[in-house]
Amino acid sequence: MACTKLHFPITATTLLVILILATLDFTGAQTGVCYGRNGNGLPSPVDVNIASSQTNANAWVQNNVRNYGNVKFRYIAVGNEVSPLNGNAQYVPFVINAMRNIQNAISGAGLGNQIKVSTAIETELTTDTFPPSRGKFKDNVRGYVDPIIRFLVANRSPLLVNIYPYFAIANNQAIQLDYALFTSPGVVVNDNGREYRNLFDALLDATYSALEKAGGSSLDIVVSESGWPSAGAGQLTSIDNARTYNNNLIRHVKGGSPKRPSKPIEAYIFALLNEDLKSPEIEKHFGLFTPNRQPKYAISFN
Repeated sequence: MACTKLHFPITATTLLVILILATLDFTGAQTGVCYGRNGNGLPSPVDVNIASSQTNANAWVQNNVRNYGNVKFRYIAVGNEVSPLNGNAQYVPFVINAMRNIQNAISGAGLGNQIKVSTAIETELTTDTFPPSRGKFKDNVRGYVDPIIRFLVANRSPLLVNIYPYFAIANNQAIQLDYALFTSPGVVVNDNGREYRNLFDALLDATYSALEKAGGSSLDIVVSESGWPSAGAGQLTSIDNARTYNNNLIRHVKGGSPKRPSKPIEAYIFALLNEDLKSPEIEKHFGLFTPNRQPKYAISFN
């Protein structure tokens, strides 16, 4: 199982598919590993106008999906953390049209039942997330997310969400470390009878609550990224904390969340390798392995 992101050139009229999740068959809870944000050994990046050209979307699917018959693609995500609120805001107008064109290309290739088209969002698009049942999308992103939600509902595709308890605790020192690392000895948040012992579940269920309020109650969430840095920003970012978080995440996803306890969670750990060329410093240290392929700590997917 693998999650690979490709950074492609993007112009004002171009939005490229920059996240492909290629997986084996999923049965129940599964945890994959993201290669990182610069994939190797995959199709070369090309500047293709997908958002406004069905022909180019068809060609992209042919070149990057159909030509790789030995890879079982599960999802194609159009955009990673594109948002009206961050540095990717200039791409917001192109996401939904690119999703539609890729969906048409996938359906035309007879792959509509095998590959789901989506996009990956960050939890910063939500607000009022405490308790999780209050979660909703911020008013100033509804114009962006609402058409995406309608598209996903119509095509029975999941929403991909990058969930990072590390960044939540780094930005809010009132959060207890054991709550973020899945090691809390007891219930931390009781939300109308739903008991939360970890921050991951709280962030996930707050996003489910936001989806419900925006007409997406039928949607599933796939956690397209989660992880913990092993260095780069003081005591929070340690080998011990990274090992604890990632191993506990793997064990945890088998049981679902308080809001959806009977549904195991599909999640991908970010990332396979440290990315030494990235900045800021914290972004270099999410890998399970060093760039020379040495494991940083023990991890079990059993």
